[in-house]
Amino acid sequence: MLPPPSENQNAKVDKIVVGWAAALVLAVVVWGLAAPDNFSDFAGSALDLIVTDFGWVYIIAGTIFVGFVLFLGLSKYGRIKLGQDDEEPEFHTASWIAMMFAAGMGIGLMFYGAADPLNYYRNGIPGEGSENIPDSFASTIFHWGLHPWAIYAIVGLAIAYGTFRLGRKQLFSSAFIPLIGIRRAEGWLGKLIDVLSIFATVFGTAASLGLGALQIGSGMDAVGIVHDPGTGWTMLIIGVLGVCYLISAYSGVGKGIQYVSNFNMVLAGLLALFVLIVGPTVVIMNTMPTSLGNYLQNFFGMSARTADSAEGMGDWLAGTTLFYWAWWISWSPFVGTFIARISRGRTIREFVFVVMLVPTTVSIAWFSIFGGSAIHQEQNGSDIYGDGNAENMLFSLLDDLPLGAITSVIAMILLATFFITSADSASTVMGTMSQNGKLVADRKLTVLWGVLTALIAVVLMLSGGEDALNNLQSVTIVAACPFVILILVMCVSIYKGLKDDPLFLDEKEKRAFALRLARERRHQIPPEQARSLWEAREDERLERKAERSAQKTAKKTATNPGSGDQAGS
Repeated sequence: MLPPPSENQNAKVDKIVVGWAAALVLAVVVWGLAAPDNFSDFAGSALDLIVTDFGWVYIIAGTIFVGFVLFLGLSKYGRIKLGQDDEEPEFHTASWIAMMFAAGMGIGLMFYGAADPLNYYRNGIPGEGSENIPDSFASTIFHWGLHPWAIYAIVGLAIAYGTFRLGRKQLFSSAFIPLIGIRRAEGWLGKLIDVLSIFATVFGTAASLGLGALQIGSGMDAVGIVHDPGTGWTMLIIGVLGVCYLISAYSGVGKGIQYVSNFNMVLAGLLALFVLIVGPTVVIMNTMPTSLGNYLQNFFGMSARTADSAEGMGDWLAGTTLFYWAWWISWSPFVGTFIARISRGRTIREFVFVVMLVPTTVSIAWFSIFGGSAIHQEQNGSDIYGDGNAENMLFSLLDDLPLGAITSVIAMILLATFFITSADSASTVMGTMSQNGKLVADRKLTVLWGVLTALIAVVLMLSGGEDALNNLQSVTIVAACPFVILILVMCVSIYKGLKDDPLFLDEKEKRAFALRLARERRHQIPPEQARSLWEAREDERLERKAERSAQKTAKKTATNPGSGDQAGS
């Protein structure tokens, strides 16, 4: 019997996908190294074009994603399982939620936890003014709350539904089968989708590597390891982190990564608890409901911001909302696949509300603790903001609290381990997309994408010069531009696929039969004849249902033997 597609050990490398994706990434690497100024100028010009003429696409798409995901969770489709109808969840709820924390935003929360609220507080938001605490936290949670997790939920739902309920390959292109058909999904169009998926993931992961390297360098300066680390130190940090995640990816030791992820969550929780206790505890606790309330109150107004909303809004959006939306979109192949793999057996309703609400709640708590402390310390005379570099603010805050040197070292360890585990998983997912959806891809492929990610990070840092952070943001927005359209189309494909789910085909037949029976009664067919017709059609309906069930069982046996024992495929 044939194994399920994701566990087919004989799956061949898709040379077309690997070749084109690698060629595109290498072309960017060569361009950035050979002509860094030209590359940086092009990225800036492309960013201006996107922000000025197409920024509204990102803004509108982000809100569409939130509305679409909530609609699925609240609709009749929420009853559908991401697996067979009688399949139980693979993981206990507590474990499922705990693993979800390891995905998506670890390094971002570390980098921007203190910086985002303090930046918005000090510099203000165009049209809102500065030193406005409610608006500062509302905008922060807007960027880290429902919108990013809606993007992850769409991708994760598409992959989990196609893989665990319909037995398809774990490829992005497979998510579009309801819309474009199997032939096109396995043809040039599907390959183009998979190439764009890999391309977006490489740049999203490279941006995270660059952010981590910048902040680790700032931490080394804060604890006195090295004074004012420059480009050389940043390259060294990228190299060390790159070697670590390449070793991790090549070893293929899944348990080790799982243990490191759990270690990350525990250590991050302890760091947050420490700041909560030794920092301005009452201020932090008051900030949490303030953050949530202002986020909900201003949700639609923030969702409608465009370059013309206020003077200076275009530049502000480019460095904040558009960058975040592009970053989440570029990470969605990796995070969506990860969430899909741990969600087998859940209903769509469970999936939607846990994926959307739990991380948003954690983000509110995290930013209230670090951002609330940073703003409070700044108000009381401490220079947490410094020269305005986001990578310095976390360490300035920790240095202002007791045991600053120790907590700064802990923060650097967290930055490194968060990135290593995330980059390892991202490389693995790119390997899967390069090998026809094979769950455990060839390690050489995994290493290839890991190396190319590190090279892209180097290019982005070198071409950006002193403005490396803005360069990271600019190129990420540009690289993710085509992918935002793909996810919009994916929403249509998901809806079309769910409408034809076997659960609802049976219900449609029952309704059609009831309508026919009602018509016959209205035409006053004699009781005996009506009964005979009813019995004949009921027999016919049951036969069709039994035949469809047999075909479904045969298909399941042929493509997924022993599915109950193969959790987490």
